[in-house]
Amino acid sequence: MHIGLRIFFGFFLVVGLAAFLTLRVFVQEVKPGVRQAMEDTLVDTAHVLAVLAADDLKNGHIADGGFAHRLAQLRERPIDASVWGMHKDAVGYRIYITDDHGIVRFDTLGAAVGQDYSRWNDVYLTLQGKYGARSTRSVPDDENSTVMYVAAPIRDGERIIGVLTVAKPNQTVAPFIARSQGIILTYGLLLIGGAAVIGVACTLWLVFGLRKLQRYARAVAAGERAEMPLRGASELAELGRAVETMRLRLEDKQYVEHYIHTLTHEMKSPLAAIGGAAELLQEDMPASDRQRFVGNIRSQAQRLDLLIRRLLTLAEVEQRQHLENRESVTLANEIGQILQSLEPRARRRAVQLRWQPPAESLVVTGDVFLLRQAIINLLDNALDFAPAGTAIDVAVELSPQQDQAVVRIDDRGPGIPDYAMPRLFERFYSLPRPDGRDRGTGLGLCLVREVALLHQGTVTMTNREGGGARAELVLPAAT
Repeated sequence: MHIGLRIFFGFFLVVGLAAFLTLRVFVQEVKPGVRQAMEDTLVDTAHVLAVLAADDLKNGHIADGGFAHRLAQLRERPIDASVWGMHKDAVGYRIYITDDHGIVRFDTLGAAVGQDYSRWNDVYLTLQGKYGARSTRSVPDDENSTVMYVAAPIRDGERIIGVLTVAKPNQTVAPFIARSQGIILTYGLLLIGGAAVIGVACTLWLVFGLRKLQRYARAVAAGERAEMPLRGASELAELGRAVETMRLRLEDKQYVEHYIHTLTHEMKSPLAAIGGAAELLQEDMPASDRQRFVGNIRSQAQRLDLLIRRLLTLAEVEQRQHLENRESVTLANEIGQILQSLEPRARRRAVQLRWQPPAESLVVTGDVFLLRQAIINLLDNALDFAPAGTAIDVAVELSPQQDQAVVRIDDRGPGIPDYAMPRLFERFYSLPRPDGRDRGTGLGLCLVREVALLHQGTVTMTNREGGGARAELVLPAAT
């Protein structure tokens, strides 16, 4: 089962079970609670009426005295009351009075007069000086027909001369019980529904966070640039930062080891040339030879300096996971300045730089320094392979989809051998120059590729029809 479903079901099971048990307890307590409140009211009523009926019972006029007369008037008077939204139009009490032997002497219904109620608990217990009450079905087979009877003693001084019982059907409070249970169930269902919504929200938050971490881990494992997607102070964000810290430390260690290995390998050749020239300079030789060896030392030192500077720049770019400085860059302006700075070198090599600015201004968003370095490296590469007397064409245009800016550089050199195509952007891979000059550092095109990736762009090298090579740097156009 998916982890999101397991989390949701676990959360919902705990909350749902707790809500169910709570609702069950509440619903089960509603009916007894209402009936207990009704019994308490009946107790008070029975004792009040017992005091009022005492004189008539003692004088033998309980059936036709003032007490009976007033109760008869009460039953005839209309009632129009609204009790918590429930309409009440009649008195729900039945009252009967027995003598000290349990014989009924008065009954508001008139049905039990003369009957022996001495064995009913309400009368029997009250005559013994105890609390007398009972609940009896008026219809034996109907559990909803129960009637609650609560009795109070009628006294003559300290002697019990009779019992007054107040009876009320439990069905009269059934609407209140049903309404309370309905309200509890409604809010209970809302509680469960709210718990379900909260559970879904928490689950989605957790699952989306885990999926972001999963995509981040996969991107890192694939060697892609990936930025930690989680922010804030949550546990998932802390976990993500811990993973990112671990990754950076591991990458830094591997990166340093790799660079030390490659740097020492690339430095062997110029250091050997410098060492050999230095040994020869210790011997007597013609001034022309001495000047030539000094020139070799100088050129190799420059090569080492260029190698170190480019390696440092490449290392800085490769360690970036995202652009820190973003600004709008007008490509035509930057390329114009770059071509102006490279014009002296092009003249020394007898190569013409041809540039036609675009009719419309093409703007990209990125790091202007890195973009300049990438374009300079592409032009340096073209100048290295362009034969004397040829031209290098530079152009900037919008892609057919109108969403990318394309920087295109064409030279008329020997082109790219088939065997070198897959390795052009490898670190320290370099092709021999056509005029026999030293190879480059092999870091220029690698740097261009890293800059393109940082800007969500691409760089390609292809052979042109008719000879020469074409470099294309494609960058997302600013919207």
